[in-house]
Amino acid sequence: MSAHRVIDRFLEMMSAERGAARNSILAYGRDLADYAGFLAARGHAMADASSDDVRAYLADLEVRGMARSSAARKLSAVKQFHLFLQSEGEAPQNPATIVEGPKKQRPLPKLLRNEDVKALLLTAAEQANLAKPEQRFKAMRLQCLVELLAATGLRVSELVSLKFAAVQAEKDFLTIKGKGGRERLVPVSRRAQGVLRDYVSVLKLQSDKTPQWLFPSHGASGALTRQHFALELKHLARLADVDAEAVSPHVLRHAFATNLLEHGADLRAVQQMLGHADISTTQIYTHVQAERLTSTVERFHPLSKRKSQTR
Repeated sequence: MSAHRVIDRFLEMMSAERGAARNSILAYGRDLADYAGFLAARGHAMADASSDDVRAYLADLEVRGMARSSAARKLSAVKQFHLFLQSEGEAPQNPATIVEGPKKQRPLPKLLRNEDVKALLLTAAEQANLAKPEQRFKAMRLQCLVELLAATGLRVSELVSLKFAAVQAEKDFLTIKGKGGRERLVPVSRRAQGVLRDYVSVLKLQSDKTPQWLFPSHGASGALTRQHFALELKHLARLADVDAEAVSPHVLRHAFATNLLEHGADLRAVQQMLGHADISTTQIYTHVQAERLTSTVERFHPLSKRKSQTR
């Protein structure tokens, strides 16, 4: 039986028995026609395909530059098609059952330009200096939060839950208890130390008692929440003329990591500072660097394709 005929039978089954929508039927048809063409070029009929043929097809899709999501969709169609052939007695087994689909690519972190980070820090400092007495504590708290985040790359949950005692023991480092209860030492830059020192002196004046939290709030927990800090950060971005939609505590953490690697920091050291259990999580920032380099070449190199198209 021809490939065209057996694909039509499969599509009829999908429509009649499974109630597949017309667009889904059309997509199945295109995917299976592509698969049949690949097998024909290898001299194989669809009913005779092996697991190696299916793997080779996936490899061919990757060579063609097919997105992983699209390749995964095609593999799903191939698996269902071979299951159909098996159930119809056209093939002894389903060769696609043991074939693993392409792993989803981890999305690259959103980027924030160094100029934007500097604008946030400068605006936070200006707001703290110009704040009225009744607003001074909140302004200095935000300045300290932003400075520490930009200087240490802490997770926002780690930052807002810092205890007051955490900054008293060793001024050059913060002792952070991260995911899984793992502790790590995170160095603090001299600039951030200065901002932290000024903030602590104001914090001590807020109460006769020794504060429990480094960033206290009037909320139920007693500490500033992640959500409240995120809102304050977006308001600061608007004051700094930075796209507020592109700014979040997590984006500042990304900026910290990318900055370190761009200036030659060791990947293992960055992993330790970020508190990543697996170095593959940290390696995502090397892909960010690669994208930036590619973008720079395409934008500025006189022989780049993009450059020539703008002429």
